[in-house]
Amino acid sequence: MAAAEYSARTARPVVTIRGLPIDALNLAATARAYVDYCSSAARRAGGRPHFATSANGHVISLCARNAKIERLFRSADSISADGQPMVALSRILSRHPLPERVATTDLFPEVARLAAEAGLSFYLLGASERVNKKAVEATRRAYPNLRIVGRRDGYFAREDEPRICAEIAATKPDILWVSLGVPLEQEFCVRNLDALRGVGIVKTAGGLFDFISGEKPRAPRWMQRAGLEWVFRLWCEPRRLFLRYAGTSPHAVLVMLLSMR
Repeated sequence: MAAAEYSARTARPVVTIRGLPIDALNLAATARAYVDYCSSAARRAGGRPHFATSANGHVISLCARNAKIERLFRSADSISADGQPMVALSRILSRHPLPERVATTDLFPEVARLAAEAGLSFYLLGASERVNKKAVEATRRAYPNLRIVGRRDGYFAREDEPRICAEIAATKPDILWVSLGVPLEQEFCVRNLDALRGVGIVKTAGGLFDFISGEKPRAPRWMQRAGLEWVFRLWCEPRRLFLRYAGTSPHAVLVMLLSMR
């Protein structure tokens, strides 16, 4: 089911950017939608997983430059807004302004809290073995009633994917968090949705495990609220992020100005 069809069928307002439908839901509503879906008849039917991903300025720029990456995101069933400039511009340009940024790092704990209450389960896939293990341990400490039915690192060959997906599907997690980075995680999901039948939601997670494991710090809360987390991340990782931000941020703003509806 394409993202536009999903949004139409669930009557969710969306902001469109170059045809990508971004859910106009706040963080709490997004988390509740995940948990409600995992408890629904559609989940119990055991079909293909619901494929959820997120978009920020970097993603918008990549999609505008690369048709293959754009097709990956268009194939998602739902897309959350993980960028403060996107939220700010939507208040000027869109009929359905984005209520707030839904960063995966903020979404994960809210989904985990609700999932623990509802008796749902997680599987964590991605990052290094050390980071993955630490992320699982930190999650179990924070949410002792949450069922984590499996985990594994993200260092595997493509030919290993059928075996890995079979192992994941056998555990039937309600939510599979895939932390491989853009666009590798979207490619993995699109290739393997049929092989992951039995999973409720497959959610791409970017660098989530680095943050919940404590390997990387989050920006102070005031910077997050002010939409300045990117400044903090640039200060922490200037070599890795300077060229990325310089090359994609102005382009993303231009794309949004020209195509946001």
